[in-house]
Amino acid sequence: MSKKWSISVPGSTANLGPGFDSIGLALGLYLKLDVQIADSWSFNHHSVHLPEVIEVEEHLVYTVAKQVAERYEVTLPACQVDMYSELPLARGLGSSASAIVAAIELVNVVCDLQLTEQDKCNLSSEIEGHPDNATASVCGGLTIGATLPDGELHILNEKKLDAAFAVFIPNVELKTAEARKALPDSYEKGYAVHASSYGNLLTASLLKHDYATAGKFMEADLFHEPFRAELIPNYELIRTLTKDYGAFGTSISGAGPTVISLVDRSKVDELVTKMKPHLPDYDIKAVSIDDAGIQVTVTE
Repeated sequence: MSKKWSISVPGSTANLGPGFDSIGLALGLYLKLDVQIADSWSFNHHSVHLPEVIEVEEHLVYTVAKQVAERYEVTLPACQVDMYSELPLARGLGSSASAIVAAIELVNVVCDLQLTEQDKCNLSSEIEGHPDNATASVCGGLTIGATLPDGELHILNEKKLDAAFAVFIPNVELKTAEARKALPDSYEKGYAVHASSYGNLLTASLLKHDYATAGKFMEADLFHEPFRAELIPNYELIRTLTKDYGAFGTSISGAGPTVISLVDRSKVDELVTKMKPHLPDYDIKAVSIDDAGIQVTVTE
C-alpha cells in the first residue's frame, strides 16, 4: 500500500470589521485533502461545496502546487487528490486561501521541503495577495499580519481565544474582486486616522480577551463595511437581531456575503436557534475558533 498524506486546513474569517486585510481568525470549518502519489494527476471532490466539473490544469490546488515546486526547484510527482470541504465557495470564509495553503502543504510533504511556519505564511500570503486568511489557515487562532517596505512579512499569532462565532451564510456568492470594486480609491487623512484607530482598539481588545469591547469595534469599521453593506443581504437585520440576542458584535466575514457574530461560547447555540426563524434560507451555524492550523497525518 502506498503512503497517504491527509492534510487538514481550517477555513477563516478576515477583517473582523476594521482589521482590513490584516486580521485573520481560523475557524472550525475545514478543507481536507487525502493525497497519494499516482501515475497521473486526478482530483476527486467529495463535497457539495466543491465544483462538480474538474479540469486538472485549472484546479487551484494543482496550479499553486506547480508554482511552489518550481519556486523550490523540485520535481513534483503526479498525485491522486481526494478533497472534502466544509467551506462554501465565494462566501467570505477563506475557501481560496485554504486551498492555497493546502497546495503548499501538499508539496511540502510529498517533496519533503521541510518548510517552516513562516515559510508557509510567506508563500500563501504572496499568492493570496494579503496575509489575513492565509496566515490564519496556516497557524490557527488569531493572526495579525503586515509586510514591511523591505518585503518582510511579520505575523503575530494569538491562540486560546475564549469565544465563538455564529456564521450567517446566504445562498448567494460574492467574488472578492467584485466586493473590492465598491471601495474608494483613497481616504481623506482624518478619516483614515479614525479608521486605523478603530483597528488598533479591535486588535488590543482581542489580545486582552475583552470581547465586549472587541464587538463594539467590529461594528465601527470605516475602511470597507460602509461601502460594501449594500452588497450584503440582510446586513442591518443581522446586526440588529444578533445584538438583541446577546452577540458582542457583528461584521462582514472577509469580503462577504457571509456575516459573522462574535458570541460568548456558552450563548452561541442559543443565538443560532433564535436567529434561524428570521433567516430560513440561510445556513446558520455555531463555529469554534481553530487553534491548530494545518494538520497532517501519514499512513503507510
